[in-house]
Amino acid sequence: MERVKQINRNRLCITRQQKGEVAIYKKESKMTQRAGSLARLGHLLDVDVPLINWSDFRDWILKKYAKSNASTIYCYARRYAFMLNGDFKELETFSGSKKNAVLKALIALSKFLGIYEQFRATLSRHGVKFARTDSLNAFLRIMSNNSEDLLEWYSKAVSVLRENGKLFLRFALISGLRKAEAIKSFNLIISLSKENNLKNYFNEDLSCIEHFKFKQLFLRGKKNVYITFIPKSMVNEIANSEPITYEAIRKRLLRNGLNLRINELRDYFATFMVQHGLIREEVDLLQGRIPPSLFVRSYWTPSLKELRDRTLKNITRLSNL
Repeated sequence: MERVKQINRNRLCITRQQKGEVAIYKKESKMTQRAGSLARLGHLLDVDVPLINWSDFRDWILKKYAKSNASTIYCYARRYAFMLNGDFKELETFSGSKKNAVLKALIALSKFLGIYEQFRATLSRHGVKFARTDSLNAFLRIMSNNSEDLLEWYSKAVSVLRENGKLFLRFALISGLRKAEAIKSFNLIISLSKENNLKNYFNEDLSCIEHFKFKQLFLRGKKNVYITFIPKSMVNEIANSEPITYEAIRKRLLRNGLNLRINELRDYFATFMVQHGLIREEVDLLQGRIPPSLFVRSYWTPSLKELRDRTLKNITRLSNL
């Protein structure tokens, strides 16, 4: 028996019944609204993939994710959107990294469509979980990591970049930021300095960049950054520099036969800081990770001034390598 019910001026059609579970479709007008509809939690999803407004989805993810990450999410979401309805056979043939990337894209798409809880229930029913890096892969990653090789690359990269590119690469090394975060922070320092408003971002007393004050730029869900201890002299150099773009740096490195290894500087920073006295929780804090442990979230209260002093001391060592 079919019924039609008016909800928020959208027509919701109960289209069929399978084993007592109702699949609900949202019939969209002129294909401009989000496709799919809210099925009751635990009930089957049946998203009409051709009705998804991919243009709106692209705009949505660009506001929430870094541009490079948004591109990956968009491509995988569009290619594997059919999996929203529970067809995961192909997913299990992927490598662990690709499987995780596809699942992240589908989760983003489900949030855009307003069916995240239902899709999460679908994943649970089918026993689909993110692939974890096994101990062998972790060991191989450690074995393949060559810090001396990275420093050699860094030295060559600095020699071919323009002055602002050299300064950016040094900033990325001593800040431990992700590539996209480092670019945003570098350019924000410049723009705020021109507006005589840098004090709202750089805390001179703590010698600390306070990213948390710019939530739209630096608090992005799972990938966040809150603070970065950095010498005032470096901030002043950046403030008097020119803005940078990733494309300009990428093209110049490739033109000179150098691979893109900017993200590896973040790993090197973390390892260096632990090797020189910072504990893991402190490095996590500096790199925007707040572990879910009760100790960290409820009891751990480090002295920021003391952490600043030890971090800046290590940055001096790092800068002299």
